[in-house]
Amino acid sequence: MLNPSFIRNHIDLIKQKIEQRHISVPLHKLEQYDRQWRNLLQETEQLRHKKNKNNNEIILLRKQKKDTLIKIEEMKEISEQIKQLDKELRSCEEKLKALHLTIPNIPHDTVPVGVNASDNNEISIFGEKPQFNFKPKLHWDLGSQLGILDLDRATKITGARFSLYTGMGARLERALINFMLDIHTQEFGYLEVLPPFMVNSNSLRGTGQLPKFSEDLFQVKGTDYWLIPTAEVPVTNIFAGETLKEEQLPIKLTSYTPCFRSEAGAHGKDTRGLIRQHQFNKVELVKFTKPEDSYHELETLKNSAEEVLRRLNLHYRVVCLCTGDLGFSSAKTYDLEVWLPGQETYREISSCSNFEDFQARRANIRFRRTPSSKPELVHTLNGSGLAVGRTWVAIIENYQQKDGSILIPEALRPYLNGENKILPEQKWLK
Repeated sequence: MLNPSFIRNHIDLIKQKIEQRHISVPLHKLEQYDRQWRNLLQETEQLRHKKNKNNNEIILLRKQKKDTLIKIEEMKEISEQIKQLDKELRSCEEKLKALHLTIPNIPHDTVPVGVNASDNNEISIFGEKPQFNFKPKLHWDLGSQLGILDLDRATKITGARFSLYTGMGARLERALINFMLDIHTQEFGYLEVLPPFMVNSNSLRGTGQLPKFSEDLFQVKGTDYWLIPTAEVPVTNIFAGETLKEEQLPIKLTSYTPCFRSEAGAHGKDTRGLIRQHQFNKVELVKFTKPEDSYHELETLKNSAEEVLRRLNLHYRVVCLCTGDLGFSSAKTYDLEVWLPGQETYREISSCSNFEDFQARRANIRFRRTPSSKPELVHTLNGSGLAVGRTWVAIIENYQQKDGSILIPEALRPYLNGENKILPEQKWLK
């Protein structure tokens, strides 16, 4: 959430930045309710001043043993007016708060201005596209032929956009999770946490998923529990409503969780394979920093996510998202896009974002520089380190061999008992 005072004092800048995002936001209503709120507040304060003055006059009249009936009647009338204005003020505040929750973060000045993904800026490239002396297959065909991925039975069990890994397919997924967590905890100093996989509405509001993106979420019927769309939600809310000490920052947390998304706006997109699932695994990176450090910390967070791809020797590129492609809560985002030869395209495998104080204001996460100093909002950051299912896809498609087997990247072999190749899974019933 943006600072209401900042919006009021820089409304033209806010309008310009929102226009660059190419989304519709009811700023005119916000201005209207803000004026109404200030007028009501001013009127209420004037009446309270009048009430105090009246009260003093009544005290004086009583000391002088004079009639106070008229003043007491005036006092009652003023009190009733204040009561009514307080009611209108609360109603206006609720409308203002609801509107503030619909306003996205404003892009950082270094974010390229653009309309959609085609306007994103390519920042860097790692490695080269693999060359094959045969036509590369798609991961769902390879997975089915090897007996390590069964999408048909997953559909029977639950429905479309769910997956069933078997044998080496399941082992590869588990190996990737441990591999990623080990890099982030042992080499980059992140503390591993295992949060709940369900959260309440307050947590989703804190990170910006509610109220705007409720259709993208799964709610447990009859409760205030929601399945998490990403570990960002529970991990960021670990410190909701708390005031941290300066010496604690930066706090760096990593977490493996399953993630659940309804993909409400993705009808017809990536209907085959593992790219767009209702349930998938992800290793997340979350940081809490001082404001002046957050953009340096964004670069180091991005590097941590990139290191996983480098260790796996997967060709990828880094793009800086333009204003029109930026997420609702983000001030700046880098996407890591891995090359998938079967699909002959780059696919996002991690988004690394700086939210500045946007989430911290919603979740009320602050810090003090000294015991006596005024609390300040922290900056929050997060990124995938990485999306596990998409990394599985990248390995299957990039390391496929002509005979249909899959080479296992050297960095992963210690996590798979030294095995170097995925062969057809003989034990799986076809």
